[in-house]
Amino acid sequence: MNRIAGIINLDPEIDSMNELTYSRCMAAVPFGARYRMVDFTISNMINANIDSIAIFTRKKYRSLLDHLEQGKAWDLDRQHGGLFILPPDWNDPTDISKGELQHFHNNIDFIHRVQAEYIVVSGSQHICNIDLQAVLEEHITTKADVTVIYKHVEQLHHEHRFTNKLTVDDNSRVIEIDYEKENPHVYMNMYIMKKTTLLNWIELCIEKGYTNLFHAAIKPNLSSLHVHAYQYRGAHAFIHSVESYYRNSMRLLNDYFYDSLFQTEAPILTKLKNETPATYSDNSHVERSMVANGCHISGNVKNSILFRSVKVGEGATIEDSIIMQRCEIASDAVLKHVILDKECTISSGQVLIGTKENPFVIEKRQRL
Repeated sequence: MNRIAGIINLDPEIDSMNELTYSRCMAAVPFGARYRMVDFTISNMINANIDSIAIFTRKKYRSLLDHLEQGKAWDLDRQHGGLFILPPDWNDPTDISKGELQHFHNNIDFIHRVQAEYIVVSGSQHICNIDLQAVLEEHITTKADVTVIYKHVEQLHHEHRFTNKLTVDDNSRVIEIDYEKENPHVYMNMYIMKKTTLLNWIELCIEKGYTNLFHAAIKPNLSSLHVHAYQYRGAHAFIHSVESYYRNSMRLLNDYFYDSLFQTEAPILTKLKNETPATYSDNSHVERSMVANGCHISGNVKNSILFRSVKVGEGATIEDSIIMQRCEIASDAVLKHVILDKECTISSGQVLIGTKENPFVIEKRQRL
């Protein structure tokens, strides 16, 4: 029996990235030239030998379904366990649950049936490569009721105002949870507890009409519960807005950040696609950039991230930009501080210029 099962709870996540989340949920947003944000959470679970994973989703999940399929890329297309994408049940007239607790109530069978003693619950907005087995071992050793995971962030940004912060004593016990903007202990929206404890809290919270399990069961009961804080020390990014998405994507061009996230013994997995290697014409020039498979570069690319099958015409210039899958940039176009969503076409000579703080974002399948 695997000791731990996983729940990826997308319900509390607000689709706050403007054009990038008009037609997809946050978890399905592309990141890092070939991944989706949800890939990191699933991979962290798979690397901890978790073989039963439920995803609670409510809206705009067609893109997520298309990406995840049956979970084959993560070895989750199996007879026992596997990947379960679970929307709430809108047709139960007896259901009195609300908010994210509607997911826990409507999909309670998943929790009952998994052959695991512990459950890890996570969102998708915190990009990281974390050893969840190490978290579980510390949870068991400390005999905690619940273990919450946090990152000490040296330089706080605007997006960190939208996530909880932890005040931790010398024994790594949580004594306060709030939104204090100067607190560097950023809660990563991940926690582990026993399955029996989770089931009891779900039942109690629904009876009392609560909407959010963490805010109703954990946050107000720190004095009576043993809430242990596990400090994650690896590469981390919190994605909440277009600005934070752009800034953290550009961090991937830093070797240390990239290697800390991807060049480890625990791989980040994603849906496989069989494109040819990227090709470069004699007149192309590429500097300090990530270029995925299937791209054809005839122009100039600098400090940029190009997803799969991007075409850059002769004389075109792309700087400090993120160009998603199957975009075409015609000859002599100029793009600086731009985010192009999938399958956009930029005509010859077009000039698009944004800033680091306010990148120019183009919704997918646009022609300019």
